[in-house]
Amino acid sequence: MLDYAALAALAAVLREGSFERAARALHVTPSAISQRIRLLEERVGCALVIRDQPCRATETGRRLCQHVDQVQLLEQDLQGTLPALAQTALGVSRASVPVAVNADSLATWLTPAIAAFAAGHPVLLQVAVDDQDHTAEWLRSGAVLAAVSATARPASGCNSRPLGAMRYLAAASPAFVQRYFAHGVGAASLALAPSLVFNAKDELQARWVRRLCHRHVELPRHALPSSHAFVTAALAGMGWGLHPQALIQPHLDNGSLVELLPDTPLDIALYWHTARAASGLLDGLSAAIVAAARTALLPP
Repeated sequence: MLDYAALAALAAVLREGSFERAARALHVTPSAISQRIRLLEERVGCALVIRDQPCRATETGRRLCQHVDQVQLLEQDLQGTLPALAQTALGVSRASVPVAVNADSLATWLTPAIAAFAAGHPVLLQVAVDDQDHTAEWLRSGAVLAAVSATARPASGCNSRPLGAMRYLAAASPAFVQRYFAHGVGAASLALAPSLVFNAKDELQARWVRRLCHRHVELPRHALPSSHAFVTAALAGMGWGLHPQALIQPHLDNGSLVELLPDTPLDIALYWHTARAASGLLDGLSAAIVAAARTALLPP
């Protein structure tokens, strides 16, 4: 049998990022957390925590954390029929639900959906943000139970359903467009005009340019890991970028941003992936996300 007190300590360390914060979350001492982790590592026969700042999971540690998350969801499901089990010495027991999403979904349509779900269920959502082309890797590694991804094919042991497409528009401030694109938007001007990317993984701008120019163009890039900062930077004339239409439509309407080339949107299809072992337990979250996507995204 697994020691669930030790597993709870492991999950807390990886969720909180340190032994000290995990101890505060579980209302025990840091030495108690350390002892539980050490005994669990001895039982399993390998390291479970990379003791860094913040603490990170090893591959085996991730698998055990995924197991803990699934057990918590099973317990929550049982509490629906046996409400007395929901009460602990510290109040209502809440299951941790780790999910990975792309920043633009979080900044536009996703947050109201998960907020509504969280308000009606005894859960604590742990949201990790990554590029839409990479969120499925979090699910594949066992770090999360569900993910919004641009990858259609589900990973082994996972289910996938289409959500719809997010429309992106290449836009910049009028002054920026006048400065860099007065003679047109093409490979030469794009190679000189600073672009905006979320981080090194962000390929949206490069994808739009390849489709326009039919070849690779090396783009000068500012990295800004925030959807709203992305828009603010574009408004300030820092660079051009691919923005969710929903986020910049008011700025297009008032003329503070303009499209580089009208009628050249980039539509990114999104999918909702869930770990098959937990998919039934995530029905409420899945329903909320699918319903929100139908309203906010282009039809799949």
